[in-house]
Amino acid sequence: MTTHHDDDRPAADASQAAPLSGIPAERKASLLSGRNFWETEALEEAGIAAIAMADGPYGLRHQSGHHDNLALFESDKATCFPPGVAIGSSWDPAMAARLGTALGKEAAAQGVDVVLGPGVNIKRSPLCGRNFEYYSEDPHLSGVLGAAFTRALQAEGPGASVKHFAANNQETNRQTISSDVDERTLREIYLPAFEHIVTEARPATVMASYNKINGVSASENRWLLTEVLRGEWGFEGVVVSDWSAVTDRVAALKAGLDLEMPGGDMGHDEDVLTALRSGEVSESHVDASVARIAALARRKVTSAAAVDYEEHHRIARQIAQECAVLLRNEDQVLPIPGGVHVAVIGAFAEHPRYQGGGSAHVNATRVDRPIDEIRTIAAEVGATVGYTPGFVLDGPRDERLVSDAIAAARSADIAVVFAGLSEQRESEGFDRDTIDLPPAQVELIREVAAAAHRTVVVLANGGIVSLEGWHDDVHAILEGFLLGQGGGHAVADILFGRVNPSGHLAESIPIRLQDHPSWLNFPGEQGHVRYGEGVLVGYRYFSTAGTPVRYPFGHGLSYTTFETRALRVTRKGADSATAEVVVTNTGTRAGKHVVQVYVATEAGPVRRPLRELRGFAKVRLDPGETATVEIDLPRRAFAYWDVRVGRWAVAPGDYRIEVCADANTVLRSSTLTLQGERIATELTMDTPVGAWFEHPGVGSKVMDALGLTGAPITEEQMAMIASMTMRQFIGISGLDVSTDALRSLMAASRPA
Repeated sequence: MTTHHDDDRPAADASQAAPLSGIPAERKASLLSGRNFWETEALEEAGIAAIAMADGPYGLRHQSGHHDNLALFESDKATCFPPGVAIGSSWDPAMAARLGTALGKEAAAQGVDVVLGPGVNIKRSPLCGRNFEYYSEDPHLSGVLGAAFTRALQAEGPGASVKHFAANNQETNRQTISSDVDERTLREIYLPAFEHIVTEARPATVMASYNKINGVSASENRWLLTEVLRGEWGFEGVVVSDWSAVTDRVAALKAGLDLEMPGGDMGHDEDVLTALRSGEVSESHVDASVARIAALARRKVTSAAAVDYEEHHRIARQIAQECAVLLRNEDQVLPIPGGVHVAVIGAFAEHPRYQGGGSAHVNATRVDRPIDEIRTIAAEVGATVGYTPGFVLDGPRDERLVSDAIAAARSADIAVVFAGLSEQRESEGFDRDTIDLPPAQVELIREVAAAAHRTVVVLANGGIVSLEGWHDDVHAILEGFLLGQGGGHAVADILFGRVNPSGHLAESIPIRLQDHPSWLNFPGEQGHVRYGEGVLVGYRYFSTAGTPVRYPFGHGLSYTTFETRALRVTRKGADSATAEVVVTNTGTRAGKHVVQVYVATEAGPVRRPLRELRGFAKVRLDPGETATVEIDLPRRAFAYWDVRVGRWAVAPGDYRIEVCADANTVLRSSTLTLQGERIATELTMDTPVGAWFEHPGVGSKVMDALGLTGAPITEEQMAMIASMTMRQFIGISGLDVSTDALRSLMAASRPA
């Protein structure tokens, strides 16, 4: 599966027709690593220009001065849009695309040819320090959003770099850890988002991750980079390393890694030349990678319109409005009405947390402060606002600040507490060891809630946080995650009802960290992390095991109400269908609703999650308006990865199509029976007896071949012998079995 093949043949690619004849090997090999931290080498005699790159999953980190990958040196001003954690919660490909378009324009204006994003790794554990950069714990949601972002960004000229390929789901020892994952889990959970983006959006580049996969470094993994990415998915672009990820450049080149970044003194050009001279690699390896790099260079940005950064700030605000998730709203405390006195409490209201830490850190053009935005709207609706910080960011409990906060809460109609995590508590480069809020903030929330008439909590955090210990004390919770530089304005709009909240959770919020399926095996030990939960990642585990959560995947409240009815499932061809449902806004406000379609089945020889997200759509409806929403369910929506035959398979049987409010709440369902396929594997004497009986071609003849027709075999006896190999069974049973009869069945079992 993920073994390293010493195959000297480069992947076939139409772009190998680049004008390379007559170019010395030394010059061609120089293209395989960067010229400096952010640029590739040029090869002027072959018409290959240098390519400029920059970080940018949610905002450009372009450094025209000192270069680094840790955000130690300042980058040029750029719009900080909502990060992946927020876009995931939008459940809206249009928002992902809008971000991609704006980011593409800014990249083109700054002469950036490749933007390093989107990040589509699965949120396997809530502790991962880089979860703020990723979309979801679900591969379908991640893939659809990532493809929308990629298409829109590349339409503006620059290329995208989808990352981090693959199974990069933690920061602890990320440069050296081996992610030990079975192939079915890889295929069903950790690869599909990349596959969807590669096949649907044709990204310019794919970035190989730091980690190993089953002991083989991603940058040296031929199965991953050549057999799967190029051979199965048809990727024709450049495979680039993560920065300083390559340790064996020759092995990486043979595996299919085209470009090592960065370059200069950190490159390994001489290793490639030595391997060429010794014959360890052929010049065709170099030519194949150079041809792909040349094709990438042809999309170099040569001119771009000036960026209207004020307009982009407005876009950042509008995207943020779609992303915040209203988790709780008891007694309809929100939206805040006019004419009341509001006590705003919490340092994050004055010093907002709006982006993640690490290499993606954006030097924002401007930042909306929640307290300023709240005061502006309050003045317009006749409300009054007081503010006290309540706590010191990352500091111990301050009794004076707490006392002021309690007094402010007691005198107000509504207390709004801004809480969350600072960049010091979550960032690229390290994982969290808890999902709890800082104790000082938890204590403050509880004390304010005890004093206030009504209490609202607004959260700012890159990964989910525990709500335990204070959840039941407050009336409303607005989970903003990280909303970018316009987040303060968006939060104020939602609090006062100028915008109807429409975000939904893209990851589950557990009651306890110990309840999470990754808990036993995260972050691993002695250089390995075992993905022991298999395909039961996130909500797939919680719903299947019946483990309670505080809020399930897909949860999100609104200021209006929606009715879902008239589900109709229609078969479309072999083993595919469409689901059509009618949705009506039954409330008094315009709002957006997310239709979530899951598939549930027990069919097949593998354990299936209780239900899996297979389609979704976000629709805007005015009060009283009705819309018919159609969701396509292709064959893959019903398939599992069959490790015996190494491909996707649809098992014959019943499949429930479920339209859900969230991963735990089914609104409407319909059953579809699929013909599927019965996987016929070749039988041998070392095949279990049970598999002989279940074989679709010859199973009905096995009793006769064994001379057992009519024999009184009980269920208990059959269960006992089913796991024995045929050889073992014959030896232990004492039966006089015809060898010719078994040979005939084995011959008939061979796939045509």
